[in-house]
Amino acid sequence: MPGELRKTLAEVVSAHAQNKRSRARFEFCLNEFVPEENTIHICFRYVAMAKAANLSRSDLDSSSGSDLSVSSRTSNRSLRVVEKERRRNEAGDPFLLALKYFSEVEAGTPRIGNDVLERNLVQVERVGLSRGLPPEAISVMLDYAMSLRTGGMICVRVLKFLIPATVVPQEAVVQAVAWLCVSKIAISTQVLFLRWLLTVFDMIDSKDNLRAIYGFIFHFVTEENLSPYICHLLYLLTRRESVRPFRVRKLLDLQTKMGRQPFLFHLLSLYKVFCPELVTLALPSQMRSGFKNHNSTWKAALSAVQKRNNGQVSSDISLTLGVKHKTNSRKRKYHHLEVPSLSSSVQRNSPSSSSRKVFPLEQLHTFPQLLDNLHCIELPSQMGSLLGSSLALCYLDYVQDDSAFLRLNFWLGHALHEEFLFCSGDRGSGSSSEALHLLNRLLSTQHFLQEGFSSTEGFLYKFLNVWDGSLLRPQILGLLSDIPVVPSSCINQLLFEPLVQLFFTSTLFFKCSVIDCLNNMLLKWLTWHSVYALEDGLDISLHSHTPMNMSLSGFMDSVVELVRFVGRLATVGLQLEGCHSLLLSFILDFYETVCDMFLKYGLPMVVMPPVGVFYPALFATDPVSVDRLGYIMYRYKKNLTSAKCQQKETKQVFHISRQTYREFNHYLSFMVSCLWNSKMFLPGMAIEVDQELLSLSKVAKPWTSFDLIHHPAFLGYALDFHHKCWPERKEIDLNSIKAGKQWDWYLEFLFSQGFQGLQQFVQSSITRRSVAGTNDQGQGDRQPTNS
Repeated sequence: MPGELRKTLAEVVSAHAQNKRSRARFEFCLNEFVPEENTIHICFRYVAMAKAANLSRSDLDSSSGSDLSVSSRTSNRSLRVVEKERRRNEAGDPFLLALKYFSEVEAGTPRIGNDVLERNLVQVERVGLSRGLPPEAISVMLDYAMSLRTGGMICVRVLKFLIPATVVPQEAVVQAVAWLCVSKIAISTQVLFLRWLLTVFDMIDSKDNLRAIYGFIFHFVTEENLSPYICHLLYLLTRRESVRPFRVRKLLDLQTKMGRQPFLFHLLSLYKVFCPELVTLALPSQMRSGFKNHNSTWKAALSAVQKRNNGQVSSDISLTLGVKHKTNSRKRKYHHLEVPSLSSSVQRNSPSSSSRKVFPLEQLHTFPQLLDNLHCIELPSQMGSLLGSSLALCYLDYVQDDSAFLRLNFWLGHALHEEFLFCSGDRGSGSSSEALHLLNRLLSTQHFLQEGFSSTEGFLYKFLNVWDGSLLRPQILGLLSDIPVVPSSCINQLLFEPLVQLFFTSTLFFKCSVIDCLNNMLLKWLTWHSVYALEDGLDISLHSHTPMNMSLSGFMDSVVELVRFVGRLATVGLQLEGCHSLLLSFILDFYETVCDMFLKYGLPMVVMPPVGVFYPALFATDPVSVDRLGYIMYRYKKNLTSAKCQQKETKQVFHISRQTYREFNHYLSFMVSCLWNSKMFLPGMAIEVDQELLSLSKVAKPWTSFDLIHHPAFLGYALDFHHKCWPERKEIDLNSIKAGKQWDWYLEFLFSQGFQGLQQFVQSSITRRSVAGTNDQGQGDRQPTNS
């Protein structure tokens, strides 16, 4: 910083700082301020402003009077007419007169008993709460309030109705921040101002000058009462060049004094994203919300103003970064769940946009435009607006900016937790449509990026505990299927316990939806493993913007827990629903994924289905279920055989126990005995029935009741085949199908009906021998026993 500027600022500090605290702030900033050109201009502006504040009103009046006299002597009649018309318009508008009053009111004007002050204040307050204040009015009223011309009570009142109609001028905010340094403002009023600033942050027309005074703002972080709000503001303003070693040291010192405060952790986490070499502190991968949303004072008024202005303002109060504090009342309405419109963070007419080439996001319509302007695009202040543009998501996925994902997670955290999770009442049609639109956009975004957001995951874990199972069911289950791998130590508490209560008390269609959701979840987990598994196969790293490193054994434990949980759900669900074919179909979908985990996804493990799934599928009355079970058993055999051969060749230890092989052999032998050898209900089989009970059924040869001919699922096909082979017969003898070549013809007939799974099972698990003892295709061909 030039010596002249330092000397001038020091004079201003000594002349205008009212206490030691203000003087200390300026001295700190002078010592550690970086001499940037735009910052020097701002400092000169502060000096001019501070000096102007010390001028007497009489000097201003005399100078303005002399200027008017000169202008009156040099102006012509047309100018006087225009001036007269302007004064007439101003005289007819009480709001403009009130603004003029506050721009000219002198410091020290009494507040008590001042009817003129009260009348003008009420006028501006009425306009601010009804229509919002234009940018010029924001500048006038903010300067009036922060300068404390009529005391601190009026400042608090003005800040509460300072509702912008369109945008907030950046210069007004910079000047207000300057008043924090040179004016004697109460701490509670400073807190209120910072809350207001955080609320309207996304409505500020440009933020270049605010970032230029980052050092001034950072010094307030040492104030215990202001620190949470200053950290939030710094989080929004931080860029890579803002991260300096002395700032990191200051935050670490504060953490030592104040403890592990969430707002310090989040600011340090952002610093670590930009400069990991400077922040050596180990930060948890998942932290609770560090920044509260402080817009409660202005929320209702801002919402009313924006709706009255027909959405002219693209910014949205509920879209500020950070998650709002959970209050005692949970009865809220949906507020602004709609995705904001895409707009650049830098205004098109601002000086910063003219000084450097910036391509507005709202003008991005084609992919060639994205390629041509890839290095000129700046991310918007409203990160939620990215959800509405596939091209913007392409850009976000290309740049791989971790800070952008952090900001988007904070936006989603507020929108989902505060405006959706905690509103248990007043769900009108408009609110439901907004929630539906937001969740659909979020789903399409996660599918496009092929990963979920950490804020969505945290929202779902909380929402499952209060969900009734019907509200936005497709969207909620779709988001649930996108969550990353959950550690086995907490998967039961976070995921399984809430789903169990919903599953067993819901309808058939909800049960099917839950099984399908868990199947999609398993598919994505296995896909992530197959993509990110290391070559040695010992460790995997699930890379995402919320990084979570997990060993292979930890990943396999989570998969086993999920598969066994679905097995328990399927067993009880089939009992509750009477082995409904629709539910059984979704369950078999899941086990088609499970049976191929080794060969298709490279996961060295095999988990067999429980008996409560195997036997209902084998004895199902529809042939599709039996056919799919045959395909599943065929794939299980392929996976187990390949795993055993690979283990012998590579001498690598797989997580496949002997119990798994025993279960498979038991299922296979029972299925062959039942469908092929007609040995059902015989002594020594897995299912034994007392012979007296079988005799009471009066079924002839009950041990043949579930072979490929008499099985309820294939009985219709057997009758059709019998009619085609012996059309002249009046008596039906299905056992005649097993004799001679008719058995081979019947198998070909069955396989021609589309039962490919059953065909693969028979060809891989049964050795067939012909009656004459001929060897066909290297295998014997044996017809089934006709006992």
